[in-house]
Amino acid sequence: MDNSIPVENPKVLIASANPLFRKGLENMVQERYGQTAMIQSTQTTSETLAVMESWQPDLVIVDYDDKSVSRTEFLHQFVAGDSTMQVVLVSLQASGGVVVYDRRTLTPAQVQDWFSTSSSSLQSSETPITKRSSSMKHYAFAGVLVLVLTFLVDLFLSTSRLLPVQASLQAKPIDRLFDLEIIAISFLFSLIMVFIGYSMIVFRRKPGQEEDGTYFKSNNRLEIIWTVIPLGAVIGLSYLGAVTLGETRQADPAPLEIKVVGGQWFWRFEYPEYGIVSDKMYMPVNRQALLKLTSQDVIHSFWVPEFRVKQDLLPGENLVRELRITPTLEGEYKVRCAEMCGTSHAYMESPVIVVSQQEFDEWVKGELAVMGTDPVARGERWAKNNGCQSCHSVDGTASVGPTWQGLFGKTVTLLDGSTVTVDEAYLLTAIINPNAQVAQGSTPNVMPQTYKDSISEEQISDIVEFIKSLQ
Repeated sequence: MDNSIPVENPKVLIASANPLFRKGLENMVQERYGQTAMIQSTQTTSETLAVMESWQPDLVIVDYDDKSVSRTEFLHQFVAGDSTMQVVLVSLQASGGVVVYDRRTLTPAQVQDWFSTSSSSLQSSETPITKRSSSMKHYAFAGVLVLVLTFLVDLFLSTSRLLPVQASLQAKPIDRLFDLEIIAISFLFSLIMVFIGYSMIVFRRKPGQEEDGTYFKSNNRLEIIWTVIPLGAVIGLSYLGAVTLGETRQADPAPLEIKVVGGQWFWRFEYPEYGIVSDKMYMPVNRQALLKLTSQDVIHSFWVPEFRVKQDLLPGENLVRELRITPTLEGEYKVRCAEMCGTSHAYMESPVIVVSQQEFDEWVKGELAVMGTDPVARGERWAKNNGCQSCHSVDGTASVGPTWQGLFGKTVTLLDGSTVTVDEAYLLTAIINPNAQVAQGSTPNVMPQTYKDSISEEQISDIVEFIKSLQ
């Protein structure tokens, strides 16, 4: 059947107010018909109809999505006319869909050919089904690859010991939640990597292919799916997180109470039931400990990775926080500060020792026995437990504060230029009111102002005796 558009010097009219769209169509026409094609462009309905009437184009290409060109008025004029021409309506919003109108006068033989062509076109309507079937094969194959890679990644992450040993009852539900999240991470990683890799290999541009891919602006179904699924996942994980939090806070009827005090940069553990204060936290295995946590200065954070749970310590009498831990594995661990708290934050560690109930009872007896010895030994213990040695050395080593070695009896110069002899009265004032007599070379407000409330008079007296012994 003869083509209605002449091969040489075809006249093509492009109707669109979008300059980029017009330019793209002009390039397409020139690629199809060469530089001999005569091209005109219009931007409004009236202008388009006028050019159609005066110029009699062979082909009219209309931007179907352009509101400045009235499709109804344009098609009415096209149907009412009698000129031989073809019209193509192109829609970018409809994934590049094209509607073709062909107005010609045909002979009976050409009509017969036209019916044959139409019949072939109808038969070819099964092509989308074939393409859809092919697409489903791609999705199925990619889906299998996603599942396989998800399994392999999850296996790798699960066997890589990302988490430390599980050493508390509270760690079990938390690790269960971690396992679920690792599966989700593995799936999302696999989903992204498989589709990227599969697309790069299967749908890569072949040699000689120069045309652009199919354009589509939106897909409501896809947008709903990728909104609803993540929303459901977030809600589900929130629910599981709440359940896990409830499990970690379940209270035993008779827990061991331990008061945890954090300061720059030390940990102190007090056992009110026994009257013991220590710089190491001893815990009996399989017995819940109720930790009551507070800070002497800035915000700290109590964290033993093997126990999984973590709690911030806040300064202030009314800001005591609670944390319940039931150790299930004997051994020695470390409590770390998980909140940036100053220059020595990284070194703010203390041993956490989990022992049997019998060993814990023996430790309590030993601590009570040590407390009954001479004041120098007690003073050394109070100094360690209250973090004094994190700023004051006992061997002459330079530190944040003056060394205690040889300090007693020494004459020091204060910031105001006066001198004073370091005696018991000076040491007592330096502990309970450290800004009253600041020595040259020291900085005011560095030493905590809370020792007068957190340490008893007897303990302060013992610390003074310990300092006096360091000659």
